[in-house]
Amino acid sequence: QVQLAESGGGLVQAGGSLRLSCTASGPFNTYGMGWFRQAPGKEREFVAGISWIGNGLTRNYADSVKGRCTISRDNAKNTVYLQMNSLKPEDTAVYYCAADPYGLGSERKASYDYWGQGTQVTVSS
Repeated sequence: QVQLAESGGGLVQAGGSLRLSCTASGPFNTYGMGWFRQAPGKEREFVAGISWIGNGLTRNYADSVKGRCTISRDNAKNTVYLQMNSLKPEDTAVYYCAADPYGLGSERKASYDYWGQGTQVTVSS
């Protein structure tokens, strides 16, 4: 069982930056980790994922955030981060952290068994 808690969301102007954090309790090191987001009236979508170290810490990103976001993990702190730069109003959403027991950090929502409660990110124009 893994419990996840996100933090770091907030209100930022377009062009600004935020760093989201997600701290896990329970087994963490062998899980792939992902960030997803859900805007009002839209489906939850993949943002970024990172595999466990046994899979080379492979990272993958949605095309919409590629070049603007960086996912990283600190296994000593049981924490995964999402650094978001050059934020746009269309990045406004609730951001969720999720744990993938397969270790891959893939784009597939179905791969993730555990989810956090989410943190709101609002980007003003």
